Amino acid sequence: MTVTRAGHKARSAGRDAASSRWLQWLARGGLVARGAMYLLIGVLAVQIAFGSSGKQADTSGALRAVAMHPGGIVVLWLLAVGFAGLAIWRFAEVAYGQAGPGGRKAGKRLGSLARALLYAFICGSVVSFILGTGGKTSGNTQSKDATAMLMAHAGGRWLVALIGIGIAGVALAVYGIRGKFLEHLYMAQMSRRTAKVVKTLGLVGYVARGVVFCVAGGFLVDAAVSFSPQKAQGIDGSLLKLATTPLGPGLLVAVALGLVVFGVYSGCEARWREVEPG
Repeated sequence: MTVTRAGHKARSAGRDAASSRWLQWLARGGLVARGAMYLLIGVLAVQIAFGSSGKQADTSGALRAVAMHPGGIVVLWLLAVGFAGLAIWRFAEVAYGQAGPGGRKAGKRLGSLARALLYAFICGSVVSFILGTGGKTSGNTQSKDATAMLMAHAGGRWLVALIGIGIAGVALAVYGIRGKFLEHLYMAQMSRRTAKVVKTLGLVGYVARGVVFCVAGGFLVDAAVSFSPQKAQGIDGSLLKLATTPLGPGLLVAVALGLVVFGVYSGCEARWREVEPG
């Protein structure tokens, strides 16, 4: 009985912490950090499309761009705190479910876990960059190294293929086209005009992200099938590959601007997103 009561108290304390105002502010600050990162990546990709050399349109390139400016180290630490907040928020969703109907389903919690691990990895990359212990290599190099490491083990090719299928952005694009992201926003707090703008920003941003993730996922599957880790691509490589399509640099510019739009939309999420656990 005592053990059961203690367990109930622990779960109650955990839920109170997950519903606390400080965690909600951490989540909203994290959404701002995510938006800033996508804005930077999109701007870098646009610059590359118009001929700028020596730039990388990925997380590493974005961090370097920030570090070059006065006060950049402060901004980098704020980004690290923001992504840490996103990770903590998503871990809280794993424990207590997402806000809204069906938020406690296993599939929803699994999605929150994947996002939590991703944001924790990005946070670690930012901190490593600040401390000078990592984060200097491009996303392409990291993707190739990670793919080679996985494929060196038995069943690694299958795992790489599954990861590639998993990150393919078809579902992400459909999510945006169907406007499913609106289910997580406080739409009643917006004016009709604001709601229309937010919906447009979300649709364009999610489709652009979906295109990039589709390309990256496709290269991972190709790497697994051909047993060639060098075919794996990060965000930077995936964006650059868009310029080699029949549509040329125009497609890269369109997708890059879409990522900028998603960065702006993330700011809208920071304002109106439901961040309380289910």
